[in-house]
Amino acid sequence: MIIAITGATGTGKSELALRLADLWQARDIAAEVVNADAMQLYRGMDIGTAKLSLAERRGVPHHLIDVLDVTDEASVAQYQVNARAAIDGIQARGAVPLLVGGSGLYLAAVLTDFRFPGTDPDRRAHWEAELERLGPGGLHTVLEARDPAAAAAIGPHNGRRLVRALEVGDLTGAPFVAGLGARSSEWRPYRQFALGLERHALVGRLDERVLRMWRTGLLDEVRGLLPLGLERGVTASRAIGYAQAIAQLRGELDESQAIEQTQSLTRRYARRQVSWLRRDSAVEWLDAAADDLASQVDRSVVDGLVDSMGR
Repeated sequence: MIIAITGATGTGKSELALRLADLWQARDIAAEVVNADAMQLYRGMDIGTAKLSLAERRGVPHHLIDVLDVTDEASVAQYQVNARAAIDGIQARGAVPLLVGGSGLYLAAVLTDFRFPGTDPDRRAHWEAELERLGPGGLHTVLEARDPAAAAAIGPHNGRRLVRALEVGDLTGAPFVAGLGARSSEWRPYRQFALGLERHALVGRLDERVLRMWRTGLLDEVRGLLPLGLERGVTASRAIGYAQAIAQLRGELDESQAIEQTQSLTRRYARRQVSWLRRDSAVEWLDAAADDLASQVDRSVVDGLVDSMGR
């Protein structure tokens, strides 16, 4: 069985996964983490993604972290292949895969029997031209009229994914997110837990997290990534916090503006994450502020884990 730990950014997903791994280790049940945060795929993007250091991982193996250069374009289809291969290996070793992260489409691509439509160069070129003409906000308005669920999930800033959603709509005539998260089409048996927080508590955590990013050296991290091609990276350069740090280093924003913009975009991203998860009937919600989160999950899944491992 796959155990997925998700939720909005800043809700403590990684810590919960490590606490579960500790609990299960005491019962001689091994666990390994598979990253489901799109930005943690990138080497060198550590502070702005809250990536755990090797020491912080407490000896628990982590997969699909630091596998892309900042100039690489992240692909959900390729991630699906790589994540499923990692899960196959974990289960072959008799361990429990913990799929951990807040990138909803990446999670759904692994957990459900989601198949990626092909591409059409002409339709792709058409929508890329429209992106150039209208900008991401304008293209988002077009998608919102055609496929409101996809528009809500993607948001108005990710031009590449907006183009892809419109291309898929042209090719299939179906919503881009049709079938995502459907329990009836699971790839492998899984339980998916989402950490939730009251809005005011989450906002406080997110704002403080952004301040901590700047205090702990995000600008220096970005300075080191610029010679490696960060600004050329289609995906990496647009990551929340990194785009604002780049703008600050260029003199386009001062520090307070960069921080305020990052906080605003982080709050908006968290709302989209929650909206995505609320539409998934397979999600089991937990209070991220509870003291006994790991015990709650453990009590809920341990019998199923033992059965799936043939114990």
